[in-house]
Amino acid sequence: MFKKLAEAIKRKPIIGWGIFAVVMVGVFALGILAASITERRAEIATLYNNKKIEITGINPHNEEWGINYPREYNTWKKTADMDFKSKHLGNMPEDVLESRPEMVVLWAGYAFSRDYSAPRGHMHAIEDVRNTLRTGCPENGEGDMQPGTCWTCKSPDVPRLMHEKGIENYYKAKWSDWGAEVVNPIGCADCHDPVTMNLTITRPALIEAFQRQGKDITQATPQEMRSLVCAQCHVEYYFTKDNKYLTFPWDGGMTVEAMEKYYDEAEFTDWTHALSKTPMLKAQHPDYEIFLLGPHAQRGLSCADCHMPYMSEGGIKYSNHQVMSPLKNVSNTCQTCHRDSEENLKNYVYQYQDKALEIRDRIEQELSKAHIMAKTAWDKGADDKEMAASLKLLRQAQWRWDFAVASHGASFHAPVETQRILAHSLDKTMLAQLELQKVLFSHGVTDMQMPDISTKDKAQAYIGLDMKTLKDKKDNWIKTVVPQWLEKAKKEGKLTANI
Repeated sequence: MFKKLAEAIKRKPIIGWGIFAVVMVGVFALGILAASITERRAEIATLYNNKKIEITGINPHNEEWGINYPREYNTWKKTADMDFKSKHLGNMPEDVLESRPEMVVLWAGYAFSRDYSAPRGHMHAIEDVRNTLRTGCPENGEGDMQPGTCWTCKSPDVPRLMHEKGIENYYKAKWSDWGAEVVNPIGCADCHDPVTMNLTITRPALIEAFQRQGKDITQATPQEMRSLVCAQCHVEYYFTKDNKYLTFPWDGGMTVEAMEKYYDEAEFTDWTHALSKTPMLKAQHPDYEIFLLGPHAQRGLSCADCHMPYMSEGGIKYSNHQVMSPLKNVSNTCQTCHRDSEENLKNYVYQYQDKALEIRDRIEQELSKAHIMAKTAWDKGADDKEMAASLKLLRQAQWRWDFAVASHGASFHAPVETQRILAHSLDKTMLAQLELQKVLFSHGVTDMQMPDISTKDKAQAYIGLDMKTLKDKKDNWIKTVVPQWLEKAKKEGKLTANI
């Protein structure tokens, strides 16, 4: 056989080069496999040989995990940093309503019209949900604006509470019931098994959503898990009306249209718009769903590949747990795959964002106008039958706008899909205006004057919010009630570190 092969190679040398190429590819593949095994062994050595304490059960104290895993822990602590600003947002505090006051009108009658700030790092999750005007002032003048379910994505204390109290009892409690319980910021126990350090799902809603789709989440690959642990929280969800059970509306699919159909068939409404009387839907942050429709997910990348890039120290490979925009660290994120300059790579992202935000800004102007037109129509005596077509279009338009803008990074994760969704929102917004013009004309309105909503303060005053009273109550509550929660948590050993 070898003699025949040698003769064939003499006759056609290209065969020899082909064999050489195949052998070299095989050697290269074996080299990659060996390197991967070596890196994995190094990671295992770090995880198992350097343990100083045993961590078992649902341990929400991140600082205790940090004793065993100091590299990961030290990068996780940097989620407290607020030092990055890209062209559009970053991890710094920013009052979004101040820069986009039309959103106050879009959310009239809903708590988001009071307060909507840019997201900060995981370390600030509990602080931010306590301080926001959206949660009200329990025990100090206003009561709970949100149910206990609203804590679900804020802390590793949540799976502990679910285990101790029962999932349904956790969900149906008042928000203030868990104020002295949910005290440790998003961290290790949210995503890791304490014994094996494997990624694990700690929130039942994701497991239940997979089950209703006929999928078994335990069969997910390690690479899929590097996104699924994020999908526990960075998704669209709603609270059932009866017991505030947290549910993902994925039964018919994960597109904006599929979830809208789910809500329509369930006759679900988050709130009724204070101006237009539209039965509204509020998108949360469908990051995972939109990411799946983009080029990076379709090529097999996970959330962690870009938001938690690998680092090396002394031959040890580990993930950077400062979860944030990849644009802060382009050399370790984008440039691991893309052979282009940092400036060019950032500009590609900004081009995607600029184009999407151009449509977004137009929608916010026209959609807020449509809600005000609807209010005028009601004020002039329009009835339910006359307004039905307009309200349906308003619900559809705002759902699409909110789905696109509430998602963190949508214009980059899936730029084509995001611009499609925004285009449909703008289309339905303009159709709603046409329908409303017919109604207004039938009631003798031919020239409608728009109110001045050019600033957040003016917009909030227009929809009837007494912001000074709300802020005074909230400030007083933060000074009096929150310290009591923290003191109780410390006495009971639930809060062991001030980070």
